[in-house]
Amino acid sequence: MAGKVGSSSLLPHAPGATMERMAARTVLFVLFDDVQTLDLTGPLEVFAGAERAAPGTYDIRTASAGGAPVRSSSGLRLTPDGGLADAPAPHTLVVPGGYGARRPQPDITAWLRDRAPRARRVVSVCTGAELLAGAGLLDGRRATTHWAYCAELARRHPAVEVDPDPIFIRDGDVATSAGVTSGIDLALALVEEDLGRDVALLIARHLVVFLRRPGNQAQFSAQLAAQTAQREPLREVQQWIDEHPGGDLSVDALAGRAGLSPRHFARAFRAETGVPPGRYVDGVRLEAARRLLEDSAYGVEEVARHCGYGTPESMRRAFVRALGASPAEYRRRFAAA
Repeated sequence: MAGKVGSSSLLPHAPGATMERMAARTVLFVLFDDVQTLDLTGPLEVFAGAERAAPGTYDIRTASAGGAPVRSSSGLRLTPDGGLADAPAPHTLVVPGGYGARRPQPDITAWLRDRAPRARRVVSVCTGAELLAGAGLLDGRRATTHWAYCAELARRHPAVEVDPDPIFIRDGDVATSAGVTSGIDLALALVEEDLGRDVALLIARHLVVFLRRPGNQAQFSAQLAAQTAQREPLREVQQWIDEHPGGDLSVDALAGRAGLSPRHFARAFRAETGVPPGRYVDGVRLEAARRLLEDSAYGVEEVARHCGYGTPESMRRAFVRALGASPAEYRRRFAAA
């Protein structure tokens, strides 16, 4: 697999991107058998898109132990540009995850221990954090990985402070991300750091990534974090909440829709979805507000009213608590231009 091959060749040049020339930053992707394809290709497409939009900014390489071809977890055969031993010192080193990252990889671990400290940035996607941890690169740092493997990472590497919630974490010059597509979010954040917001947004639109999520966003949306209720009245209530974030979503009102007493409804909702109704409502409203803020046509006060917060101050407190940023700051960073 040649690092520069990809659909990003269709990406237009960013306006003014060629005005300032700089030395290309080498981005090196580590390959191994049973690598998760999207862990690799998602971030690779982001950097390749940035190179297309601003030529000469990134030199993208792939390498495996010994330079041998590898086969991804989905069976895709990948041919690297060369071997790890001969790879140039990278500006950004990316270690994807997959089943192979959870197995002993002594050659890769030894190489990471020796060579990763020379990189300007070290990045893992999903269970690639296991390889970084195995090389001692996460000791004393906050890190994350796919939610299903956070407990395993913490058990195997007690010197690592594992946080299962964020989609990615930056701790100094080391960044770790959660499962699969969160690697795209992290790569976009790194491109924005290097080349600016306009280039990052251009790539996000090209990849049809509508939401450029902040790193401290939870790995689960409200709907994904909750199970789907088994009983039809409760499922219908869940759908009503999703479709009417600005409505009366008090326990009494929702219980009336389900034909249950408030006490019975609250107990049944939590038993079948795994979260209390109030927490589910909070998550749905936050996501609805984020989506509207990313569309610059809506004012903050209008978003607060539409999403059931009542006042902009109530929405501000919810955003700061959940995302560490006010609605205005969130809009500045993530709204479409």
